[in-house]
Amino acid sequence: MNPFDATGFVGSAGVIGLMVLLFVETGLLVGFIFPGDSVLFTAGLFAAQPTPFAPLWLLLVALPVAAAIGDQCGYLIGRRFGPGVLTGRLMHYIGEDPVVRTNAFFDRYGPVTVIFARFIGIVRTLVPLLAGVARMDRARFTVYSGIGSLLWCTSLVTLGYFLGGVPLLRDNLELLFLGSALTIVVPMALTVVRRRRAGRVQGSE
Repeated sequence: MNPFDATGFVGSAGVIGLMVLLFVETGLLVGFIFPGDSVLFTAGLFAAQPTPFAPLWLLLVALPVAAAIGDQCGYLIGRRFGPGVLTGRLMHYIGEDPVVRTNAFFDRYGPVTVIFARFIGIVRTLVPLLAGVARMDRARFTVYSGIGSLLWCTSLVTLGYFLGGVPLLRDNLELLFLGSALTIVVPMALTVVRRRRAGRVQGSE
């Protein structure tokens, strides 16, 4: 299944599938390909239908828990493997810019970064990893991670639940999902282009 097809994913994966996706998005580096914002909004939209795929209360409980557990996994990976994890092959696909931006957030906002990074694509995948690499106090990380996961999941699911019935939004969901997907695809594409140009420059010298 196309990971950007939020509607198709939510419709077929169910609550368990949603929990797995949210776990992977921050627990494993490959999760940066998933547009979690769109998936959460769509989950709220589907929960508001006459025959919902899941009750709203279940989504508001289960999804933040899955997101927080994913944070813990990402944190442990960063803490276990240290800075070396930032030089792996997968990081080349993510690019240097998101890492630099995430580090800048940490420098400016400190541990609070763990909260608001939840609302920024790719950055929410990198924050737990970098927090582990930096050996941020785990108790503090867990508190901020729990707050961020709760705010992120509940706000977007609730937004989908109450606003999904608005005709303007309901009729233009594809544009919302496309916008979310582009926040991931465009940085990746720019990174690939820059690397190819750099390779050509080095080859011509």
